[in-house]
Amino acid sequence: MRPILALALKDLRVLPRIRMAFFFTLVWPVIVAVMFGYAFSGSGDGSTQAMKVAVVDDDGSDGSRAFIARLERSGHFAVAMMPRTQAESAVRRGQLAAFLALKQGFGAGSQRMFYGPPREIEVGVDPSRKAEAGMIEGLLMQAAAEDLQKMFTSPAASTSMADAALGDARRDPDAPRALVHFLGELKTFVASPVSQRDGGSGGGSDWQPLKVVNAPISRERAGPANTFEITFPQGVLWGLIGCAMSFGLSLVSERTRGTFVRLSMSPLARWQILAGKALACFAAMVVVQALLYTIGVALFGVRPGSWPLLGLASLCATVAFCGFMMLVATLGKTEQAASGAAWAIMMPLSMIGGGMVPQIVMPAWMSTAGNISPVKWAIRAIEGALWRDFTLSEMLLPCGILILFGLLCLAIGTRRLDTTIS
Repeated sequence: MRPILALALKDLRVLPRIRMAFFFTLVWPVIVAVMFGYAFSGSGDGSTQAMKVAVVDDDGSDGSRAFIARLERSGHFAVAMMPRTQAESAVRRGQLAAFLALKQGFGAGSQRMFYGPPREIEVGVDPSRKAEAGMIEGLLMQAAAEDLQKMFTSPAASTSMADAALGDARRDPDAPRALVHFLGELKTFVASPVSQRDGGSGGGSDWQPLKVVNAPISRERAGPANTFEITFPQGVLWGLIGCAMSFGLSLVSERTRGTFVRLSMSPLARWQILAGKALACFAAMVVVQALLYTIGVALFGVRPGSWPLLGLASLCATVAFCGFMMLVATLGKTEQAASGAAWAIMMPLSMIGGGMVPQIVMPAWMSTAGNISPVKWAIRAIEGALWRDFTLSEMLLPCGILILFGLLCLAIGTRRLDTTIS
């Protein structure tokens, strides 16, 4: 064990002397986390891309289905029909922007106006996208207003609505006389040709075309306290990538300069040499993550929901990128070749995995492609411990994928090293 520790300490002492490696390992991740945190905290999401939402149709009527079809045609929503529990889980996990639950009686409410309970939609929004809650409500109101416009411009539909409303009011002994009178006038109004309608229609002051109710997401503490809880996981990922690149390329440098061969001729076993390199990389990654979390908690209001789960997520992410470090060392015979190949692999994985842009704003095909990226699963695990309030069982999938990725890269890298050096 002592030779492994000695080799690890040697690599850790060398790291600060390589300025670019030191910068991208310790400084750049902090810049990413803080700079993007400030940028996102002052910006509204002006994207016109369709928001991915789940729709829960508790009514199952022609009226509710017609409203859902109107939302799809609007181009503002990418609709996925699913049960309530599945919809809540998808939103809480950050897979969808929101869920919309059309309550029972929605279709019946579509056939009456100016009286009775309004149509009701329950909305649950991803806690990390609170800025979009108002926009979603506005788009729902716009769709409801289009229903009104369609009814008033369709003589058959408006006459049928007015007849039904007036009949209900006359059969109700408690209906106010003013309402009966109003509905009678409304029937006369909608029965007249559109060109002769020169006045507006009125209604009760309490009536509304659509009622939007905000639904809390189950087991979600309050979402991220601020944008830094979203950007710091990205900063951590860039720190891990920087460590993997720095130590992987240092191993390439030792190979090209003959240092690795001289170490191999010493009494040390090959596995001890590689273990020392991996231990140094592991320790550097732990220090980088500890530094970022300390800065986040002390200066930027980052409040982990579970420290033990955050430790688990950090450990699994460290294993994944330590394994990737060993693979980097085999991607080229020179530092330049290995660096180019490694970044050619990691940059696309970072893009589709959410290391640059949150996955929720990506096209569906790109979000699906992100499943192959360890960056996605590392961010998912860290966010789960920071603010998504994941349970231990929910952490198993991202953590398991990270460990599997790390072990696979480690096995491929060590085998390739043995082959090329031997």
